[in-house]
Amino acid sequence: MTPGPSPAPRVVGVALILIGIGATVTAFGISLDQYGRWGARYFPLVGSVALILLGVIEVTRAPGGAVVDRRHLPAIAALLLLAILYIICISAFGYLIATALAAPAALWIFGVRSPVGLAAAMVLSPALYHLVFFEFLGVFPPLGRYFDLLDLIGGY
Repeated sequence: MTPGPSPAPRVVGVALILIGIGATVTAFGISLDQYGRWGARYFPLVGSVALILLGVIEVTRAPGGAVVDRRHLPAIAALLLLAILYIICISAFGYLIATALAAPAALWIFGVRSPVGLAAAMVLSPALYHLVFFEFLGVFPPLGRYFDLLDLIGGY
């Protein structure tokens, strides 16, 4: 008797759909900006809908003998840990410092080893993301509880 296809893709797909629905509901809880626009909701909503779509793709894809490639699991675990530490760091020290630390760490996980590239990421990532989200989209930056660089440079 040969084993049938693994139910894992369907389980993962359902999990993605449920997480996406939860994230969508949560994104609608984000306040509108001072002009009544969605500003801060756009990015989380796009991510939520992407999770739902990926879940649907995973649930509906044809079962087969796909082999799970486990060699990337350490990098996936490292990214998950980095994401958790990033959120903790944002709440403690604000967006700029947390992003300046997380951007080169993420690039390191993906194999970037150039000191110049990592240093550039440390400076350019917070600056560019700040420009896009907080200046262009009008999102209020998350401020640090203990210290925030924006206090020193005359930000919000």
